[in-house]
Formats: sequence, structure tokens, C-alpha cells
Amino acid sequence: MRTLLLLEDDLSLGAILKEGLESQGFGVTWAKDCRTAESLLSAQKESPFDLAILDVSLPDGSGFEFATKMKAATPSPFIFMTALNSAENRLAGFDLGAEEFIPKPFHFRELLLRIEHVLKTHSGSGTKPRSKLQIPAGTLDLDKMCVEHHTGQTSFIALRDFRVLRLLIEQSPRPVSRDEVLDLIWGEDQFPTQRTVDNCIVRLRQILQDTEGKLIRSVRGMGYQWTLGADENLTGDSS
Repeated sequence: MRTLLLLEDDLSLGAILKEGLESQGFGVTWAKDCRTAESLLSAQKESPFDLAILDVSLPDGSGFEFATKMKAATPSPFIFMTALNSAENRLAGFDLGAEEFIPKPFHFRELLLRIEHVLKTHSGSGTKPRSKLQIPAGTLDLDKMCVEHHTGQTSFIALRDFRVLRLLIEQSPRPVSRDEVLDLIWGEDQFPTQRTVDNCIVRLRQILQDTEGKLIRSVRGMGYQWTLGADENLTGDSS
């Protein structure tokens, strides 16, 4: 059984996540503050958690501070989930070595996808995907959520649009339907239309300078497909 450390002080959300993750076969240890999490971390030295899911704002400290201590004590990967989703906080999280930065509110199925992605990456069954992809317009930086154009200009991608892009990349080469995008990114408690997804793709293509739809291909009657693999590039640059 894969074991997770959940650091979350919101009692309602914590209970929901613990129950939901355990229903998916995970062993979940829930800590409501940094002090408890540090004790659990120390007790698990001989058998580290497979993954830690960390809130950032906690009653007795910061998830960032806990992650720093965790890195010194265990090789376990960690992800952040927080309402503090500014660019500065995301960059701070990734600088600490976070595998994912999931903004609240989020859909439970999206969290599951992120968890499975991280666990697969660290299972030794595959190589870690690149954080930077070479595209015709320049470099797509998945950590900084931006495109660094050949012209020297940097275009940052809006958070929700980036989550759609990340979903397409992670599911590639499988096409992703509009309904699946709406379900995973917007969630069942909101009421966007399929046109919302189309508008998002238009914005992404503009930033990626993908006017001909070669990177994000339209799949008639279904949705969209990312055509550039994580270990490939369209420019022929293997760096």
C-alpha cells in the first residue's frame, strides 16, 4: 500500500481528502499542524511516506518551512495544495523542490491524477518528464508557467489555462474530450460550457504561437490532443 502524509488544518477538507484517498487504496496519515507532521516524519524514518501533500498556511507555521525540514530528513517527494496560488508562491514552492502546486479549490480527480503522476515518476518505472519543452516559438517552461520566446519576450500563462495545457500534455498522445477537461479543471460544481474550453485553447494557441494547431490539435467531435511528447520537440533541438 502506498502511504501518504496529509498536512491540512481544515478539518472538513482534511476529512474529505482522507476518506477519498483511502477509498482509492492509499494509506493516509493526517496531520493538522506542523508539529504533529514533524513527529510523524520522525517516526517514519525507517519507512518514509511515498508522498506528502502539504497545505501552506498552517496554525503553527508554514508548509514551506515544513518542506525544508522534510527534505533534510527524507527522500519522499511532496506537493503543495493551497489557496495561496500567486506566481510568487508557486515559484517559491517549486524552488523548494515541490513536484506539483495545486491551487484550491480543486477537483478530487485532478488531485488523484497529480498524485499518480508523482508516484509514477518516483517509482523508477519511468524518467521524470522535462520541465522545459522546446516548441517552434521558443521554450515552454512548465515550472514557471510561461513561454520564453525566441524574441526574448516572456509570456505567462493564466493559471486555469495552464492547468488545461498541463492536462493535455500529461494525457498525450491520448486526445482529451471537452467534457473531461470541464470535469477535471472546472469541476462539477461549476457550470461552464464546452465553448469555455474552446476559448481556453484559443488563448493557449496565441501564447504558444500555434496558429495552425500543430501543437494542440483539434480532434473532430471530441476535443483536443497535445502532439508534442514530453521527450520530443518540434524544433529538432535535443537539449
